[in-house]
Amino acid sequence: MPSPDRDVTAQLDLPQLQALVRQRVTDAMALCHSLYPDLPIPAIWFDLRGKCAGQAHFGRGGLRFNPALLADNRMEFLVEVVPHEVAHWLVWHLEDGPSFRPHGREWQTIMVKLFGLVPSVTHEFDTRRASPAPHVYRCDCQEHHFSARRHANARNGREYRCRRCRGRLRHSG
Repeated sequence: MPSPDRDVTAQLDLPQLQALVRQRVTDAMALCHSLYPDLPIPAIWFDLRGKCAGQAHFGRGGLRFNPALLADNRMEFLVEVVPHEVAHWLVWHLEDGPSFRPHGREWQTIMVKLFGLVPSVTHEFDTRRASPAPHVYRCDCQEHHFSARRHANARNGREYRCRRCRGRLRHSG
């Protein structure tokens, strides 16, 4: 699959990026269908949160992607994450797919031979903004991460204390 144009990709808003992800999945599935024509087409959702960039969800019958990490890591997401998840989709649907290890030999072979990519199990994206608890607070002994709701409560006067040192938690940002 050819890489998307970096300059064009940088100008896209989130709905356009999501449309591009859908197109990349379609392109990757076309490669898969050239070898495995009976492979079902996955549904696609952009409802994944937290530190995970993508997920092949076999129970729901599709692929889930993290829109915050997509927006922050456009090229890497399109070039690496989409084929990574499509490779999981393909391997799962092979005859013995459910018994294969998620990042085992079969998945690695698909990544190398079909997509021409180095099989990498994890990404190195900065996930702080995508985290469900992106607000950092500190006490005398450690760092604490607050959700948006807890952060709003603290800004509105609610006091939080560390369970370990009993020190008051103060916003670091």
